[in-house]
Amino acid sequence: MRVSCLQENLAKGLSIVNRAVGPRTALPVLSNILMKTDNGRLCLVATNLEMGITTWVGAKVEEEGAITVPARTLTDLVNTLSPERIDLTAEVRTSTLHLACGSNTADLKGIDAQDFPSLPEASEDDDTLALPADMMRETIQMVALAAATDDSRPILTGVLMTYSDGLLTMAAADGFRLSVREVRLEDGFEGTFTLIVPAHTLQEVARVCPDEELVHITIPRDRAQVLFRTENVEIASQLLEGAFPDFRQIIPQESKTRTVVDTLQLLQASKRANIFARESSYMVHLAVEPEEGLAGWLVVQARSAETGGNEDRLPVSVEGDAVEISFNVRYLIDVLNVIGQDRVEVTINASASPGVIRPIGDDTFTHVVMPMHSER
Repeated sequence: MRVSCLQENLAKGLSIVNRAVGPRTALPVLSNILMKTDNGRLCLVATNLEMGITTWVGAKVEEEGAITVPARTLTDLVNTLSPERIDLTAEVRTSTLHLACGSNTADLKGIDAQDFPSLPEASEDDDTLALPADMMRETIQMVALAAATDDSRPILTGVLMTYSDGLLTMAAADGFRLSVREVRLEDGFEGTFTLIVPAHTLQEVARVCPDEELVHITIPRDRAQVLFRTENVEIASQLLEGAFPDFRQIIPQESKTRTVVDTLQLLQASKRANIFARESSYMVHLAVEPEEGLAGWLVVQARSAETGGNEDRLPVSVEGDAVEISFNVRYLIDVLNVIGQDRVEVTINASASPGVIRPIGDDTFTHVVMPMHSER
C-alpha cells in the first residue's frame, strides 16, 4: 500500500474511528486500526466486536493494499505532525507502516490485515430507512441520556427504536427516568422494525452526524446488527437481545397540577441547586404555589447539612393545585439541557408520583422523572 493524504484529514479520521477501539482486549489486533485503500480513498476501520466504525479519508492512492497498526501510537504520532502531506507506505512482508511527513519519518509495527475482523456490509436486499441527520442527532441527544450506564439490567443500556407507518419512536429508561421521542418521517419506507441499540453506539452516531445530510439506517436480514451510514462514516453495531419494558405504562395519563416555566430559568435554578444538592444525594425540592388566575410560583430549593442551602422563586403559570415533590437534580439538568424550546411544562399528580416534562411547542418529546423520597 502506498498512499498520500493531508495531516488534518488523517487526524480527523483517526479521531472518529478511535471511539471503537477497546481500552483493553485479549486480541491484539483489536487495539489496531485497519488502514486500506478503497476506490481511490484511504479507509480507516476500528472495532471492539460490539461496535465498528469505518470512515473514508481523501487520499492519493499509488498502490493498493492494507495493514493494521496500533491505534494509540498512530493517533498520537499523527496529532503531533505538521499540517502538511503525509506519505504512508505499508510493507506486507514485515507488517510495517512507514510514515513520512516533512522532516519526520517513522516506522510502525503492525499486524496483517487478514487478521482483522470483518464488519457487516449493507446489501440491496436489506431494509434501509433514511432520515435527516440533524433530526437523528437531536433525537439521540434527547433520548439516550435516560439509558442506564451500568450492566445490572443490560437491556436498559440500550435505546428502543421502532418504526411503523412513517412514525419513528425512540425510547430509553434506566429505572429512574424515561425519555421518549416520536417523529414523523416522509421517507416512503414501507417496512417496520423494532430494535434495541446500545446507547453508546447511538451517541457515536450523533457525534458524527454532519448537518444537511441524511443518515441511512440499514437492518441486515438476520436482524442481529444495524448499520448507520452518512456520506463518509459508517457505524455497525450488535443489537441487544431481550424484551424492552412497556414504556407507555410508565407515562402518567393524568395530572393534578400543570406548571409552565421558562426553560433557561429552570435550568439555571437547577444548576444553582446542584451546588448544594450534590452533598445530599442530589435531591432538589420543588414546590408549586398557585395564585389567582393562572399565575403562580415554582420554588426550587436544595439543602445540605454541610454546606447550607439555596432557593429560587420562578414566576410560572399554574393550572391545578399546590404540590411539592423532590427530584434528582442531575436528571432535571440533563433533560433541560437538550430541550430546544423556550418553555417547558411540568405536570405532577402527587408528591409520590412521577413528574412529566414536555417542551411547549414540541409534542414529539416526553420525559418522565421518578420522585425522590423527601423527609420534609
